[in-house]
Amino acid sequence: MRNGSQEIDRTYPREFSAGDKTITLRLMRPDDRDAILAFARSLPPDDLLFLRLDITRPEAVDEWVANVEAGRTHTVLAEVDGKMAGYASVHHDEALWTRHMGEIRVLVSSDFRQLGIGRRLVNEVFLIGKALGLQKLTVKMTPDQRGARVTFERLGFQLEALLADYVVDHEGKPRDMLIMSLDAAGFSDVEHLAATATS
Repeated sequence: MRNGSQEIDRTYPREFSAGDKTITLRLMRPDDRDAILAFARSLPPDDLLFLRLDITRPEAVDEWVANVEAGRTHTVLAEVDGKMAGYASVHHDEALWTRHMGEIRVLVSSDFRQLGIGRRLVNEVFLIGKALGLQKLTVKMTPDQRGARVTFERLGFQLEALLADYVVDHEGKPRDMLIMSLDAAGFSDVEHLAATATS
């Protein structure tokens, strides 16, 4: 597949079953802009509280789309019955000293949690990051996001740092930030993570 300027050996769409639901995973396209805005605006405030960008704003989604087109961001969308249920992205840049690193960002609607969608999405963007040659993947979150932390721990991510009062939420309250990481270079067989994600 081609996404942005780089070639990735990963075929989409992909499907998996969870209970009586079929979840479709596919790559984000520029024409998903309006669907992403609608998805973001349908979420309760708590789901949006810790996002790095306010994706309810068109200009923020336009920036995201531009990064996808440029190959700096690779995003996998999850859909259930044609409705967007969540996404995960791996973002990287060409800065000389961090070009080997990627940051994972993930969000699943509360309507579709407990179906394993988050783990599957993280697995997909991990494999994309590995295919891109990224050596280390990181994720940032607040300690309040316990479910997200458990998901990443199950996939092998480890705590790198806890930064006190490092971020401010939409209400102006300071929050601590966790940084977790996984050494992608340590996985010679990338399907190991895929197996972990389904367990």
